Amino acid sequence: MIAWIWSYRIVRTAMAALFIYGGVVKLIDPKAFARIISGYGLVPEMFLPVVAIGLPLIETIAGIGLLLDMRGSLSVIASLLGMFLLVLGYGISLNLNVDCGCFGADDLARQAGLKQAFWRDVLLGGVVVPYLYLSRRLRLRASSVKVELTKEAVTGDRK
Repeated sequence: MIAWIWSYRIVRTAMAALFIYGGVVKLIDPKAFARIISGYGLVPEMFLPVVAIGLPLIETIAGIGLLLDMRGSLSVIASLLGMFLLVLGYGISLNLNVDCGCFGADDLARQAGLKQAFWRDVLLGGVVVPYLYLSRRLRLRASSVKVELTKEAVTGDRK
């Protein structure tokens, strides 16, 4: 039980750190991130500044929320991953020669391109997010059973 709790905390913290890092790096240079977004051709020019600041801000806040185990933060991260997969899939299908934009402007030099970013996000969205949802659900269920058992022990009532 203790190993399960610690593995949940470690995975949750790692995922939170990934989103906080990714968001903060893009917030440091929003103009560079706006150029990356522009390369996909999905956002009108007039909205690029809003998206270039808003998206990393959402990533950062969701990462902090996940780090603090706040309700709703994992849903936001799952939604972001879904959006990232759609955008990366779009870029791959058009064979765009653009940076994925995942971790800042010089991401292209560190990554093997859109396909690697796509499969990384598939792993995060298909394995890590369900693991965190399931772990949280099991933890909440275990704590509610513990409360019921404590009530029964105190009152002597059994259902």
